[in-house]
Amino acid sequence: MSTILSTMKPKKGSTHSRKRVGRGNGSGLGQTAGKGHKGQKQRAGGRVRWGFEGGQTPLMRRLPKFGFSNADFRTEYDIVNLEQLNKFDGEATPELFEKAGLLKHGRVKVLGKGKLTKALAVKAHKFSEAAKTAIEEAGGKAEVI
Repeated sequence: MSTILSTMKPKKGSTHSRKRVGRGNGSGLGQTAGKGHKGQKQRAGGRVRWGFEGGQTPLMRRLPKFGFSNADFRTEYDIVNLEQLNKFDGEATPELFEKAGLLKHGRVKVLGKGKLTKALAVKAHKFSEAAKTAIEEAGGKAEVI
C-alpha cells in the first residue's frame, strides 16, 4: 500500500493551534496576556537568572565549598566480558572491538563474566584477575597494551 505524500495529514487531535496572547478579552488571554498584574514577571524580559534571590546572598554562595572530585581527570575504560570474546577468532584487539561496536572511550578492560570457549590472544589496556586466568586456562594469552 503506497501513500501519496501530498494527501498526508497529521492524525486528528495530534496538532494544536498556537496560543495567541493579547488578542482581546474574548480569546481568554487578552488584557494582561496571561501574565497577571504588575511586577517584574509581568514586564518584557522580566525573569531573574537561575539562583538569584532578590539581592540576598544566594544559597550556593552561603554554603561552604568542600570535597574534591577527580572526575575530569579519570581514565574511563570500556568493559568487554569473556562471553563477548567468543565472537573473535585467533586474536582480539581494541581495533577489532571497535569494529564490533564494543568501544566508546577507546581504552578496554576485560572482565571475567561468562565463559571463554576458545584460545585467544587478547590485547587490552587492563584485565581483571578472573579474566586473565580464564583466558590462560582456555589456552590463550592476555597481553596488556
